[in-house]
Amino acid sequence: MRPTGPSLRAARTLALLCTLLLAAATLSACGTTTPAAPAPAADAVTVSHQFGETRIPANPQRVVTAGWIDQDFVLALGVVPVGTRGGYFENYDQFPWVQQATGGKGVPAIDGDTINFEGIAAAKPDVIFAINETIDRKTYDRLSQIAPTVLQSADYPAEETPWNVQLMTTGKALGKEDRARELMDRVDAKFDEAKAAHPEFAGKRLVSDFTSEANAHYVIGKGDPRNAIFDGLGLNTGDTVGDVSEEKLGVLDGDALFVNGLSREQLAGSPAFQRLGVVRDGRTLYAGSDSTLSGALAFGGPNAMLYALNALVPQLGNAFTGKPVADLSNA
Repeated sequence: MRPTGPSLRAARTLALLCTLLLAAATLSACGTTTPAAPAPAADAVTVSHQFGETRIPANPQRVVTAGWIDQDFVLALGVVPVGTRGGYFENYDQFPWVQQATGGKGVPAIDGDTINFEGIAAAKPDVIFAINETIDRKTYDRLSQIAPTVLQSADYPAEETPWNVQLMTTGKALGKEDRARELMDRVDAKFDEAKAAHPEFAGKRLVSDFTSEANAHYVIGKGDPRNAIFDGLGLNTGDTVGDVSEEKLGVLDGDALFVNGLSREQLAGSPAFQRLGVVRDGRTLYAGSDSTLSGALAFGGPNAMLYALNALVPQLGNAFTGKPVADLSNA
């Protein structure tokens, strides 16, 4: 039976009293609860380089790359630069690993074939990477006035920092060392897998010919980042570096020859080149200047290296074992 009259008033009074007591208890409990501790802030990092040290604030959001290939390492770590060095491989944004990292949007290039200080400043960077570039003290000081700048160490010649060192330096600066180490381990495992599957690579001499004209050849040697794939596979890329005249084309005649910059068809009209034993025997590989393979070797970030290894390893195996070599001019 629902209460009426005085019983109703008594019930309402009792209900109000219970409500007030419950509210007081709730407020008391809230007042004694220990607030959650804030998440610890990430620490700034310090990176050593050829001119000293650079302190970089934690979790930099706006990254500019002023080195020739630095963007390839930044992208691999999940960061899309707000500005990159222009004038090198205009089709960079079309490379598959770049498309994947940027969601098909590519990366914004800063105009100019040299370091564009005004363009870099306009991008308002939190950090600048200029590892793969020849930097003097004056240039470094000017970049540092814009934002903390990361350079190569003094341990290597200009523009010859090994890919794994550049990757780990970039990872440290971005607070992504664990991801950098994962990528490095993945590439190293791919090298180990390739060498185990192709024991014929051991001790073989491969000549790298970087060229853009049929009568103008340029050989690069061991330690050059553009030879990182071949060095990593245990091939002997030699110490010869520099221009090669038509009269001295014999230096190209190794166990295998890799031509980066011209296709087989473009070199078909060069009699001196065609007389080389490595060419006559079909032990020459070609990558056209606009090919993704050529770009992968030039930029050399971890994802680019994985792409290049997949394309090159089977054909290198063919070249060293007398099997037909596929044309990689458009690979």
